[in-house]
Amino acid sequence: MKIKFKEKIYEAEKGTKVKDLLADEIKNAKQKVMAIKCDNKIESLNYEIEKDCTIELIDLNSKDGMMIYIRGIMYIMSKAFNELYPNSLILVNYQLSNSMFCELENENVTEEMIGNVRKYMKEIINKDLPIREVKMTREEAEEFYAKEKTLKGKIQLDKEHEEGAALHFCEDYYNYFFGTMPISTSYTQVFDILKYRNGFIVRYPNWKTPGQLAPFIENKKLLSTLQEYEDIYKFIGINTIYKLNREVERDNGKEAILLSESLHDKKIVEIADNIVKNKDVKMVLIAGPSSSGKTTFAKKLATQLKLNGLNPLTISVDNYFVERADTPRDEFGNYDFECIEALDLDLFNKHLVQLLNGEEIKVPTFDFKVGTKIYTGKTMKLGKNDILVIEGIHCLNDRLTSSIAASQKYKIYISALTVLNIDYYNRISTTDTRLIRRIVRDNQFRSYDAKHTIKMWYSVNRGEERYIYPYQEQADSMFNSSLIYELGVLKNYAIPLLDEIKETDAEYSEALRIKNLLSYFKSIPEDEIPKTSLLREFIGGSTFEE
Repeated sequence: MKIKFKEKIYEAEKGTKVKDLLADEIKNAKQKVMAIKCDNKIESLNYEIEKDCTIELIDLNSKDGMMIYIRGIMYIMSKAFNELYPNSLILVNYQLSNSMFCELENENVTEEMIGNVRKYMKEIINKDLPIREVKMTREEAEEFYAKEKTLKGKIQLDKEHEEGAALHFCEDYYNYFFGTMPISTSYTQVFDILKYRNGFIVRYPNWKTPGQLAPFIENKKLLSTLQEYEDIYKFIGINTIYKLNREVERDNGKEAILLSESLHDKKIVEIADNIVKNKDVKMVLIAGPSSSGKTTFAKKLATQLKLNGLNPLTISVDNYFVERADTPRDEFGNYDFECIEALDLDLFNKHLVQLLNGEEIKVPTFDFKVGTKIYTGKTMKLGKNDILVIEGIHCLNDRLTSSIAASQKYKIYISALTVLNIDYYNRISTTDTRLIRRIVRDNQFRSYDAKHTIKMWYSVNRGEERYIYPYQEQADSMFNSSLIYELGVLKNYAIPLLDEIKETDAEYSEALRIKNLLSYFKSIPEDEIPKTSLLREFIGGSTFEE
Protein backbone atom coordinates (compact mmCIF):
# COMPACT_ATOMS: atom_id res chain seq x y z
CA MET A 1 0.00 0.00 0.00
CA LYS A 2 1.04 3.60 -0.59
CA ILE A 3 0.60 6.05 2.30
CA LYS A 4 1.08 9.77 1.73
CA PHE A 5 2.42 11.81 4.65
CA LYS A 6 3.24 15.44 3.92
CA GLU A 7 5.31 15.31 0.72
CA LYS A 8 6.53 11.74 1.20
CA ILE A 9 5.11 8.44 -0.01
CA TYR A 10 5.57 5.42 2.28
CA GLU A 11 4.99 1.80 1.36
CA ALA A 12 3.59 -0.63 3.90
CA GLU A 13 1.95 -4.01 4.23
CA LYS A 14 -1.75 -4.20 4.95
CA GLY A 15 -2.35 -4.13 8.71
CA THR A 16 0.72 -2.02 9.53
CA LYS A 17 0.09 0.23 12.53
CA VAL A 18 0.52 3.96 12.01
CA LYS A 19 2.68 4.29 15.12
CA ASP A 20 5.16 1.84 13.60
CA LEU A 21 5.14 3.24 10.07
CA LEU A 22 5.63 6.86 11.20
CA ALA A 23 7.59 6.16 14.41
CA ASP A 24 10.39 8.64 13.63
CA GLU A 25 7.99 11.43 12.55
CA ILE A 26 5.89 10.93 15.69
CA LYS A 27 8.96 10.88 17.95
CA ASN A 28 10.45 14.04 16.40
CA ALA A 29 7.23 16.07 16.29
CA LYS A 30 7.37 19.44 18.08
CA GLN A 31 4.32 18.56 20.20
CA LYS A 32 3.06 15.25 21.56
CA VAL A 33 1.20 13.37 18.80
CA MET A 34 -2.13 12.06 20.14
CA ALA A 35 -3.70 10.49 17.04
CA ILE A 36 -3.89 10.74 13.25
CA LYS A 37 -6.24 11.72 10.48
CA CYS A 38 -6.48 9.04 7.84
CA ASP A 39 -8.28 10.46 4.80
CA ASN A 40 -9.85 13.10 7.08
CA LYS A 41 -11.06 10.55 9.64
CA ILE A 42 -9.58 10.66 13.15
CA GLU A 43 -8.01 7.36 14.19
CA SER A 44 -5.87 6.03 17.04
CA LEU A 45 -2.10 5.70 16.69
CA ASN A 46 -2.80 1.95 16.85
CA TYR A 47 -4.83 2.23 13.64
CA GLU A 48 -4.01 -0.56 11.18
CA ILE A 49 -3.76 0.71 7.62
CA GLU A 50 -6.06 -1.12 5.24
CA LYS A 51 -5.69 0.79 1.96
CA ASP A 52 -3.84 3.56 0.17
CA CYS A 53 -4.43 6.76 2.12
CA THR A 54 -3.23 10.18 3.20
CA ILE A 55 -2.24 10.64 6.83
CA GLU A 56 -1.87 13.73 9.02
CA LEU A 57 -0.64 13.82 12.62
CA ILE A 58 -2.86 15.28 15.35
CA ASP A 59 -0.81 16.85 18.12
CA LEU A 60 -1.57 18.83 21.27
CA ASN A 61 -1.48 22.14 19.43
CA SER A 62 -4.91 21.36 18.02
CA LYS A 63 -8.38 21.19 19.51
CA ASP A 64 -8.79 17.59 18.31
CA GLY A 65 -5.55 16.63 20.02
CA MET A 66 -6.56 18.30 23.27
CA MET A 67 -9.98 16.60 23.22
CA ILE A 68 -8.18 13.24 23.05
CA TYR A 69 -5.89 14.34 25.89
CA ILE A 70 -8.88 15.25 28.05
CA ARG A 71 -10.53 11.87 27.39
CA GLY A 72 -7.29 10.19 28.39
CA ILE A 73 -6.92 12.02 31.69
CA MET A 74 -10.60 11.47 32.53
CA TYR A 75 -10.17 7.77 31.79
CA ILE A 76 -7.15 7.59 34.12
CA MET A 77 -9.10 9.47 36.82
CA SER A 78 -11.98 6.99 36.57
CA LYS A 79 -9.56 4.04 36.69
CA ALA A 80 -7.89 5.46 39.81
CA PHE A 81 -11.22 5.97 41.57
CA ASN A 82 -12.39 2.50 40.56
CA GLU A 83 -9.33 0.84 42.06
CA LEU A 84 -9.04 2.97 45.20
CA TYR A 85 -12.74 3.53 45.90
CA PRO A 86 -14.59 0.82 43.93
CA ASN A 87 -18.02 1.76 45.29
CA SER A 88 -17.80 5.38 44.17
CA LEU A 89 -20.28 6.47 41.49
CA ILE A 90 -18.63 9.21 39.41
CA LEU A 91 -20.66 11.78 37.51
CA VAL A 92 -18.77 13.97 35.01
CA ASN A 93 -20.81 17.15 34.96
CA TYR A 94 -19.41 20.03 32.91
CA GLN A 95 -16.34 21.97 31.89
CA LEU A 96 -15.19 24.93 33.96
CA SER A 97 -12.17 26.96 32.82
CA ASN A 98 -9.84 24.23 31.46
CA SER A 99 -11.16 21.81 34.05
CA MET A 100 -13.88 19.20 34.30
CA PHE A 101 -16.19 19.41 37.31
CA CYS A 102 -17.20 16.01 38.69
CA GLU A 103 -19.18 14.69 41.63
CA LEU A 104 -19.63 11.42 43.48
CA GLU A 105 -23.29 10.50 43.57
CA ASN A 106 -23.13 8.22 46.58
CA GLU A 107 -20.55 9.71 48.97
CA ASN A 108 -18.85 12.91 50.03
CA VAL A 109 -15.57 13.97 48.43
CA THR A 110 -12.73 14.54 50.91
CA GLU A 111 -9.27 16.11 50.61
CA GLU A 112 -7.71 12.79 51.63
CA MET A 113 -9.60 10.98 48.88
CA ILE A 114 -8.50 13.45 46.20
CA GLY A 115 -4.89 13.33 47.43
CA ASN A 116 -4.88 9.54 47.13
CA VAL A 117 -6.43 9.65 43.66
CA ARG A 118 -3.90 12.26 42.46
CA LYS A 119 -0.98 10.15 43.67
CA TYR A 120 -2.39 6.99 42.08
CA MET A 121 -3.11 8.77 38.78
CA LYS A 122 0.57 9.76 38.60
CA GLU A 123 1.55 6.13 39.21
CA ILE A 124 -0.76 4.96 36.41
CA ILE A 125 0.69 7.56 34.03
CA ASN A 126 4.30 6.70 34.91
CA LYS A 127 3.69 2.99 34.27
CA ASP A 128 2.92 3.77 30.59
CA LEU A 129 0.07 1.26 30.53
CA PRO A 130 -1.50 0.44 27.15
CA ILE A 131 -5.10 1.54 26.57
CA ARG A 132 -6.70 -1.00 24.22
CA GLU A 133 -9.90 -0.60 22.26
CA VAL A 134 -11.89 -3.84 22.25
CA LYS A 135 -14.65 -4.06 19.65
CA MET A 136 -17.59 -6.44 20.05
CA THR A 137 -20.41 -7.48 17.77
CA ARG A 138 -23.91 -6.70 19.02
CA GLU A 139 -24.31 -10.32 20.10
CA GLU A 140 -20.98 -10.28 21.95
CA ALA A 141 -21.81 -6.94 23.55
CA GLU A 142 -25.22 -8.11 24.78
CA GLU A 143 -23.59 -11.21 26.27
CA PHE A 144 -20.87 -9.04 27.86
CA TYR A 145 -23.37 -6.66 29.47
CA ALA A 146 -25.54 -9.50 30.73
CA LYS A 147 -22.50 -11.03 32.40
CA GLU A 148 -20.83 -7.87 33.76
CA LYS A 149 -24.03 -6.17 35.00
CA THR A 150 -22.63 -2.78 34.00
CA LEU A 151 -23.96 0.23 32.11
CA LYS A 152 -20.53 1.47 30.98
CA GLY A 153 -20.87 2.04 27.24
CA LYS A 154 -24.21 0.25 27.00
CA ILE A 155 -25.68 3.38 25.42
CA GLN A 156 -23.88 2.28 22.23
CA LEU A 157 -26.49 -0.42 21.74
CA ASP A 158 -29.13 2.33 21.52
CA LYS A 159 -27.50 3.85 18.45
CA GLU A 160 -29.35 3.47 15.17
CA HIS A 161 -27.76 0.97 12.75
CA GLU A 162 -24.98 0.21 15.25
CA GLU A 163 -23.59 -3.29 14.74
CA GLY A 164 -21.88 -3.58 18.11
CA ALA A 165 -20.02 -1.77 20.85
CA ALA A 166 -16.46 -0.87 21.85
CA LEU A 167 -14.81 -0.46 25.24
CA HIS A 168 -11.39 0.77 26.27
CA PHE A 169 -9.39 -1.59 28.49
CA CYS A 170 -6.36 -0.78 30.63
CA GLU A 171 -5.19 -3.81 32.60
CA ASP A 172 -8.44 -5.18 34.09
CA TYR A 173 -10.25 -1.83 34.05
CA TYR A 174 -12.66 -0.96 31.23
CA ASN A 175 -14.86 1.99 30.39
CA TYR A 176 -16.37 3.75 27.39
CA PHE A 177 -15.37 7.22 26.22
CA PHE A 178 -16.94 8.83 23.16
CA GLY A 179 -14.19 9.46 20.62
CA THR A 180 -10.60 8.44 19.95
CA MET A 181 -8.40 7.69 22.97
CA PRO A 182 -4.64 7.90 23.63
CA ILE A 183 -2.91 4.55 23.17
CA SER A 184 -1.18 4.72 26.55
CA THR A 185 -1.53 6.29 29.98
CA SER A 186 1.80 8.12 29.51
CA TYR A 187 0.27 10.53 26.97
CA THR A 188 -1.32 12.74 29.67
CA GLN A 189 1.52 13.96 31.87
CA VAL A 190 0.21 17.43 32.74
CA PHE A 191 -2.84 17.46 35.04
CA ASP A 192 -4.10 18.11 38.54
CA ILE A 193 -7.13 17.07 40.56
CA LEU A 194 -8.53 19.24 43.36
CA LYS A 195 -11.47 19.12 45.72
CA TYR A 196 -13.92 21.80 44.63
CA ARG A 197 -17.21 22.66 46.32
CA ASN A 198 -19.22 19.47 46.74
CA GLY A 199 -17.15 17.60 44.15
CA PHE A 200 -13.78 17.90 42.46
CA ILE A 201 -12.18 19.33 39.32
CA VAL A 202 -9.76 17.59 36.98
CA ARG A 203 -7.46 20.23 35.50
CA TYR A 204 -5.70 19.96 32.14
CA PRO A 205 -3.79 22.22 29.70
CA ASN A 206 -5.20 24.44 26.99
CA TRP A 207 -4.39 23.45 23.40
CA LYS A 208 -2.67 26.81 22.95
CA THR A 209 -0.25 26.08 25.84
CA PRO A 210 -0.20 22.26 26.03
CA GLY A 211 2.88 21.99 28.21
CA GLN A 212 1.42 23.70 31.27
CA LEU A 213 -1.80 23.93 33.20
CA ALA A 214 -3.87 26.93 32.24
CA PRO A 215 -4.98 29.09 35.20
CA PHE A 216 -8.25 28.04 36.82
CA ILE A 217 -10.63 30.98 36.79
CA GLU A 218 -13.59 30.52 39.10
CA ASN A 219 -16.85 31.45 37.38
CA LYS A 220 -19.29 31.39 40.29
CA LYS A 221 -22.34 32.68 38.40
CA LEU A 222 -21.80 30.26 35.52
CA LEU A 223 -21.40 27.33 37.90
CA SER A 224 -24.52 28.34 39.83
CA THR A 225 -26.55 28.46 36.60
CA LEU A 226 -25.26 25.06 35.48
CA GLN A 227 -25.89 23.57 38.91
CA GLU A 228 -29.45 24.87 38.99
CA TYR A 229 -30.34 23.20 35.70
CA GLU A 230 -28.42 20.04 36.60
CA ASP A 231 -30.38 19.70 39.85
CA ILE A 232 -33.72 20.23 38.09
CA TYR A 233 -33.09 17.58 35.43
CA LYS A 234 -31.74 15.15 38.03
CA PHE A 235 -34.93 15.68 40.03
CA ILE A 236 -37.16 14.91 37.04
CA GLY A 237 -34.96 11.92 36.18
CA ILE A 238 -33.48 13.03 32.85
CA ASN A 239 -29.76 13.75 33.01
CA THR A 240 -28.40 11.29 30.42
CA ILE A 241 -29.30 10.36 26.84
CA TYR A 242 -30.18 6.87 28.03
CA LYS A 243 -32.86 8.25 30.36
CA LEU A 244 -34.13 10.71 27.74
CA ASN A 245 -34.44 7.91 25.18
CA ARG A 246 -36.41 5.80 27.64
CA GLU A 247 -38.83 8.71 28.12
CA VAL A 248 -39.24 9.08 24.35
CA GLU A 249 -39.82 5.32 23.97
CA ARG A 250 -42.51 5.42 26.67
CA ASP A 251 -44.15 8.31 24.80
CA ASN A 252 -43.18 10.65 27.62
CA GLY A 253 -41.14 12.82 25.29
CA LYS A 254 -43.95 15.38 25.35
CA GLU A 255 -43.55 15.76 29.09
CA ALA A 256 -39.81 16.38 28.70
CA ILE A 257 -40.61 19.07 26.13
CA LEU A 258 -43.21 20.74 28.34
CA LEU A 259 -40.92 20.69 31.38
CA SER A 260 -38.02 22.22 29.41
CA GLU A 261 -40.22 24.92 27.90
CA SER A 262 -41.78 25.72 31.27
CA LEU A 263 -38.33 26.07 32.81
CA HIS A 264 -37.39 28.59 30.12
CA ASP A 265 -40.55 30.60 30.67
CA LYS A 266 -40.09 30.55 34.44
CA LYS A 267 -36.53 31.90 34.19
CA ILE A 268 -37.52 34.64 31.73
CA VAL A 269 -40.31 35.77 34.08
CA GLU A 270 -37.79 35.88 36.96
CA ILE A 271 -35.36 38.00 34.92
CA ALA A 272 -38.13 40.39 33.83
CA ASP A 273 -39.28 40.74 37.45
CA ASN A 274 -35.73 41.56 38.55
CA ILE A 275 -35.47 44.27 35.90
CA VAL A 276 -38.80 45.82 36.85
CA LYS A 277 -37.96 45.84 40.56
CA ASN A 278 -34.96 48.05 39.90
CA LYS A 279 -36.49 51.43 39.02
CA ASP A 280 -33.11 52.86 38.00
CA VAL A 281 -32.62 50.43 35.09
CA LYS A 282 -33.00 52.17 31.72
CA MET A 283 -31.39 49.62 29.42
CA VAL A 284 -31.08 45.84 29.15
CA LEU A 285 -27.86 44.54 27.58
CA ILE A 286 -27.83 40.97 26.21
CA ALA A 287 -24.73 39.05 25.10
CA GLY A 288 -23.89 35.43 24.44
CA PRO A 289 -22.01 33.18 22.03
CA SER A 290 -23.28 32.22 18.59
CA SER A 291 -26.51 30.21 18.36
CA SER A 292 -27.51 30.83 21.97
CA GLY A 293 -30.99 31.92 20.93
CA LYS A 294 -30.52 35.61 21.72
CA THR A 295 -33.15 36.80 19.23
CA THR A 296 -36.00 34.68 20.60
CA PHE A 297 -34.92 35.27 24.19
CA ALA A 298 -34.99 39.05 23.67
CA LYS A 299 -38.49 38.86 22.18
CA LYS A 300 -39.82 36.65 24.97
CA LEU A 301 -38.23 38.94 27.55
CA ALA A 302 -39.82 41.94 25.82
CA THR A 303 -43.24 40.30 26.17
CA GLN A 304 -42.74 39.87 29.91
CA LEU A 305 -41.52 43.44 30.29
CA LYS A 306 -44.64 44.69 28.50
CA LEU A 307 -46.79 42.73 30.93
CA ASN A 308 -45.05 44.70 33.68
CA GLY A 309 -45.85 48.05 32.08
CA LEU A 310 -42.57 48.68 30.28
CA ASN A 311 -42.21 49.31 26.54
CA PRO A 312 -38.97 47.79 25.17
CA LEU A 313 -37.24 49.63 22.32
CA THR A 314 -34.35 48.08 20.40
CA ILE A 315 -31.24 49.91 19.27
CA SER A 316 -28.88 47.92 17.05
CA VAL A 317 -25.16 48.03 17.81
CA ASP A 318 -24.53 46.86 14.22
CA ASN A 319 -25.45 50.33 12.98
CA TYR A 320 -22.58 51.91 14.90
CA PHE A 321 -19.52 50.52 13.13
CA VAL A 322 -16.69 52.94 12.40
CA GLU A 323 -16.08 53.97 8.80
CA ARG A 324 -14.47 51.19 6.77
CA ALA A 325 -11.15 53.03 6.49
CA ASP A 326 -10.98 53.21 10.31
CA THR A 327 -11.78 49.52 10.87
CA PRO A 328 -8.97 47.67 12.73
CA ARG A 329 -7.31 44.69 11.10
CA ASP A 330 -6.48 41.32 12.67
CA GLU A 331 -3.13 39.52 12.71
CA PHE A 332 -3.80 38.25 9.19
CA GLY A 333 -4.40 41.73 7.78
CA ASN A 334 -8.16 41.21 7.44
CA TYR A 335 -10.79 43.65 8.75
CA ASP A 336 -11.63 42.70 12.34
CA PHE A 337 -15.32 43.51 12.65
CA GLU A 338 -15.62 41.64 15.96
CA CYS A 339 -13.25 43.71 18.10
CA ILE A 340 -14.82 46.51 20.13
CA GLU A 341 -12.62 49.10 18.39
CA ALA A 342 -14.59 48.38 15.20
CA LEU A 343 -17.50 50.25 16.81
CA ASP A 344 -17.97 54.02 16.95
CA LEU A 345 -18.06 54.06 20.75
CA ASP A 346 -18.13 57.84 21.03
CA LEU A 347 -21.23 58.19 18.85
CA PHE A 348 -22.95 55.21 20.43
CA ASN A 349 -22.44 56.56 23.96
CA LYS A 350 -23.44 60.06 22.90
CA HIS A 351 -26.75 58.71 21.55
CA LEU A 352 -27.39 56.61 24.66
CA VAL A 353 -26.88 59.62 26.93
CA GLN A 354 -29.18 61.76 24.76
CA LEU A 355 -31.89 59.07 24.81
CA LEU A 356 -31.73 58.69 28.60
CA ASN A 357 -31.98 62.48 28.90
CA GLY A 358 -35.21 62.42 26.94
CA GLU A 359 -33.71 63.86 23.76
CA GLU A 360 -34.40 62.68 20.22
CA ILE A 361 -31.62 61.16 18.16
CA LYS A 362 -31.14 60.54 14.45
CA VAL A 363 -30.56 56.78 14.17
CA PRO A 364 -27.83 55.72 11.72
CA THR A 365 -28.03 52.73 9.42
CA PHE A 366 -24.73 51.13 8.53
CA ASP A 367 -24.31 50.31 4.84
CA PHE A 368 -22.03 47.26 4.86
CA LYS A 369 -21.50 47.31 1.10
CA VAL A 370 -20.14 50.85 1.11
CA GLY A 371 -18.71 50.72 4.64
CA THR A 372 -20.26 53.88 6.03
CA LYS A 373 -23.11 55.11 8.22
CA ILE A 374 -26.06 56.70 6.43
CA TYR A 375 -29.05 58.59 7.83
CA THR A 376 -32.47 57.81 6.38
CA GLY A 377 -34.51 60.13 8.58
CA LYS A 378 -35.22 57.50 11.24
CA THR A 379 -35.36 58.97 14.74
CA MET A 380 -35.74 57.63 18.27
CA LYS A 381 -36.88 59.11 21.56
CA LEU A 382 -37.62 57.36 24.84
CA GLY A 383 -40.98 57.83 26.50
CA LYS A 384 -41.70 57.60 30.23
CA ASN A 385 -42.20 53.82 30.26
CA ASP A 386 -39.72 52.97 27.49
CA ILE A 387 -36.65 50.80 28.19
CA LEU A 388 -33.79 50.13 25.79
CA VAL A 389 -32.99 46.53 24.87
CA ILE A 390 -29.55 46.11 23.26
CA GLU A 391 -28.10 42.84 22.01
CA GLY A 392 -24.54 42.37 20.78
CA ILE A 393 -21.20 40.62 21.24
CA HIS A 394 -19.77 43.38 23.47
CA CYS A 395 -22.83 44.09 25.62
CA LEU A 396 -21.23 42.75 28.81
CA ASN A 397 -18.10 44.87 28.29
CA ASP A 398 -18.55 48.22 30.08
CA ARG A 399 -16.45 49.94 27.40
CA LEU A 400 -19.47 49.67 25.09
CA THR A 401 -21.60 51.78 27.43
CA SER A 402 -18.91 53.64 29.39
CA SER A 403 -20.98 56.85 29.65
CA ILE A 404 -23.89 55.11 31.36
CA ALA A 405 -24.00 54.57 35.12
CA ALA A 406 -23.89 50.93 36.23
CA SER A 407 -27.18 51.41 38.13
CA GLN A 408 -28.96 52.15 34.85
CA LYS A 409 -27.80 48.93 33.15
CA TYR A 410 -29.02 45.36 33.52
CA LYS A 411 -26.73 42.85 31.84
CA ILE A 412 -27.76 39.34 30.76
CA TYR A 413 -25.52 36.49 29.62
CA ILE A 414 -27.20 33.80 27.55
CA SER A 415 -25.76 30.49 26.34
CA ALA A 416 -26.87 26.93 25.64
CA LEU A 417 -25.26 25.47 28.77
CA THR A 418 -25.81 21.78 28.08
CA VAL A 419 -26.36 19.67 31.19
CA LEU A 420 -27.38 16.46 29.41
CA ASN A 421 -24.68 13.76 29.33
CA ILE A 422 -24.25 10.78 27.03
CA ASP A 423 -23.76 8.73 30.18
CA TYR A 424 -22.15 9.27 33.57
CA TYR A 425 -18.62 9.61 32.12
CA ASN A 426 -19.27 11.37 28.80
CA ARG A 427 -20.60 14.91 28.73
CA ILE A 428 -22.04 16.74 25.74
CA SER A 429 -20.14 19.91 25.00
CA THR A 430 -21.99 23.21 25.12
CA THR A 431 -20.02 24.18 22.01
CA ASP A 432 -21.28 21.08 20.17
CA THR A 433 -24.90 21.93 20.95
CA ARG A 434 -24.43 25.44 19.58
CA LEU A 435 -22.63 24.16 16.47
CA ILE A 436 -25.50 21.76 15.71
CA ARG A 437 -28.00 24.59 16.16
CA ARG A 438 -25.96 26.79 13.82
CA ILE A 439 -25.64 24.09 11.14
CA VAL A 440 -29.42 23.76 11.05
CA ARG A 441 -30.13 27.51 11.19
CA ASP A 442 -27.52 28.39 8.56
CA ASN A 443 -29.15 25.95 6.17
CA GLN A 444 -32.74 26.88 7.01
CA PHE A 445 -32.38 30.65 6.81
CA ARG A 446 -29.03 31.53 5.19
CA SER A 447 -28.63 28.87 2.47
CA TYR A 448 -25.26 27.75 3.86
CA ASP A 449 -24.33 24.07 3.84
CA ALA A 450 -22.89 22.24 6.85
CA LYS A 451 -19.40 22.29 5.36
CA HIS A 452 -19.42 26.11 5.33
CA THR A 453 -20.65 26.33 8.94
CA ILE A 454 -18.03 23.91 10.25
CA LYS A 455 -15.30 25.69 8.30
CA MET A 456 -16.22 29.04 9.88
CA TRP A 457 -16.74 27.68 13.39
CA TYR A 458 -13.14 28.13 14.53
CA SER A 459 -13.16 31.86 13.81
CA VAL A 460 -16.57 32.18 15.49
CA ASN A 461 -15.20 30.49 18.64
CA ARG A 462 -12.11 32.68 18.57
CA GLY A 463 -14.27 35.81 18.71
CA GLU A 464 -16.31 34.39 21.59
CA GLU A 465 -13.18 33.54 23.60
CA ARG A 466 -11.85 37.06 23.14
CA TYR A 467 -14.95 39.22 23.49
CA ILE A 468 -17.67 37.33 25.39
CA TYR A 469 -16.38 34.75 27.86
CA PRO A 470 -14.03 37.14 29.74
CA TYR A 471 -17.04 39.29 30.69
CA GLN A 472 -19.69 36.66 31.43
CA GLU A 473 -19.34 36.93 35.21
CA GLN A 474 -20.26 40.63 34.98
CA ALA A 475 -23.82 39.70 34.05
CA ASP A 476 -26.65 40.45 36.47
CA SER A 477 -28.51 37.37 35.26
CA MET A 478 -27.57 34.27 33.30
CA PHE A 479 -30.03 32.45 31.08
CA ASN A 480 -29.43 28.85 30.05
CA SER A 481 -31.06 28.48 26.64
CA SER A 482 -30.44 24.73 26.33
CA LEU A 483 -33.42 22.40 26.11
CA ILE A 484 -33.03 18.85 27.40
CA TYR A 485 -34.76 17.37 24.34
CA GLU A 486 -33.42 19.58 21.54
CA LEU A 487 -30.80 17.30 19.97
CA GLY A 488 -33.51 14.68 19.40
CA VAL A 489 -35.22 17.24 17.16
CA LEU A 490 -32.14 18.82 15.59
CA LYS A 491 -30.74 15.44 14.48
CA ASN A 492 -33.57 15.14 11.95
CA TYR A 493 -32.26 18.27 10.23
CA ALA A 494 -28.53 18.03 10.90
CA ILE A 495 -27.69 14.45 9.88
CA PRO A 496 -28.82 14.79 6.23
CA LEU A 497 -26.76 18.01 6.00
CA LEU A 498 -23.70 16.34 7.53
CA ASP A 499 -24.10 13.40 5.14
CA GLU A 500 -23.38 15.81 2.26
CA ILE A 501 -19.81 16.37 3.50
CA LYS A 502 -17.43 14.10 1.55
CA GLU A 503 -14.52 12.06 2.88
CA THR A 504 -12.21 14.24 0.81
CA ASP A 505 -13.36 17.38 2.65
CA ALA A 506 -11.25 18.71 5.52
CA GLU A 507 -14.46 19.06 7.56
CA TYR A 508 -15.28 15.35 7.28
CA SER A 509 -13.81 14.26 10.63
CA GLU A 510 -15.83 16.88 12.51
CA ALA A 511 -18.98 16.00 10.57
CA LEU A 512 -18.50 12.32 11.39
CA ARG A 513 -18.00 13.06 15.10
CA ILE A 514 -21.19 15.14 15.26
CA LYS A 515 -23.17 12.49 13.37
CA ASN A 516 -21.97 9.85 15.81
CA LEU A 517 -23.08 12.03 18.72
CA LEU A 518 -26.53 12.64 17.22
CA SER A 519 -27.00 8.96 16.45
CA TYR A 520 -27.39 8.29 20.17
CA PHE A 521 -30.67 10.22 20.27
CA LYS A 522 -34.11 8.84 19.57
CA SER A 523 -35.82 11.14 17.07
CA ILE A 524 -38.38 13.62 18.37
CA PRO A 525 -40.83 14.99 15.77
CA GLU A 526 -40.90 18.71 15.12
CA ASP A 527 -44.68 19.00 15.38
CA GLU A 528 -44.48 18.46 19.15
CA ILE A 529 -42.43 21.65 19.62
CA PRO A 530 -44.41 24.76 20.67
CA LYS A 531 -44.43 27.67 18.22
CA THR A 532 -43.07 29.90 21.00
CA SER A 533 -40.08 27.63 21.71
CA LEU A 534 -36.60 29.12 21.52
CA LEU A 535 -35.69 26.05 19.42
CA ARG A 536 -37.91 27.42 16.63
CA GLU A 537 -35.26 30.10 16.02
CA PHE A 538 -33.18 27.32 14.44
CA ILE A 539 -35.72 25.00 12.80
CA GLY A 540 -38.34 27.58 11.75
CA GLY A 541 -42.03 28.00 12.43
CA SER A 542 -41.63 30.43 15.32
CA THR A 543 -44.40 32.74 16.45
CA PHE A 544 -41.70 35.42 16.71
CA GLU A 545 -40.57 35.21 13.07
CA GLU A 546 -40.92 38.53 11.27
